[in-house]
Amino acid sequence: MEQQIKCLVVDDEPFARELMSTYIAKVPQLELVGICENAWEAIDIMQQQPVDLLFSDIRMPNINGIEMIRSLSQMPLVIFTTASPDYAVQGYELDVVDYLMKPFGFERLLRAINKAKATLQQRRQNQVQVKDKPATTFMFVKDGQKLSKVVFDDIYYVEGMKDYIKIVTNQETHIIYQRMKHMEDMLPSKQFIRVHKSYIVRLNAIKNIIGNTAELVNSHSIIISKQYKSELNKRLGIATDASEEE
Repeated sequence: MEQQIKCLVVDDEPFARELMSTYIAKVPQLELVGICENAWEAIDIMQQQPVDLLFSDIRMPNINGIEMIRSLSQMPLVIFTTASPDYAVQGYELDVVDYLMKPFGFERLLRAINKAKATLQQRRQNQVQVKDKPATTFMFVKDGQKLSKVVFDDIYYVEGMKDYIKIVTNQETHIIYQRMKHMEDMLPSKQFIRVHKSYIVRLNAIKNIIGNTAELVNSHSIIISKQYKSELNKRLGIATDASEEE
């Protein structure tokens, strides 16, 4: 039996909410946990219970769909449902499953849902494999013509440079052809954290936090973007100043 997919709808248009509810009821594997008319309601629900798949409009009052997604520390799979094509690039930068232009029919929505199901199934399989597999302490990366062993505990930080990334360790620096998202998935999440779209750091390599800058034990300083500051503070056990969230 397939595992249920908990989904949430957020849209400020009553007709759109009603239509999405009707469509979702036709897909047995989807479990609708809430229908919201604004982003704040959706955020509140996602803070109280797990949500696998979010159907979200973009243009909404007070806080739009893009801003809502960027505010989440744990992002579900996202399918944008919108009448505006203006945010397509931003949407795909957030790695959303699909971007549906209103009005759309059930068949088009179902294709997007099937993409989400496949992605979620792969994630769940990966989680099972990770649980069954002993933790590794290193990885091999292709550096030029050779495969180099990189020990996780030796890494200070990883820097994205378009299609390449730089891995800085206490031994040497590796420049490899790789995407940041793939590298983020390869590194153990308990040891590493994304602090900027261009930087991943090892938590134990952070020596000081000065404003929006992380000073590392190798004396290198890295900018912390507002998008990732809250999660970094949480991982480091730092109380967040209310003024920083405004």
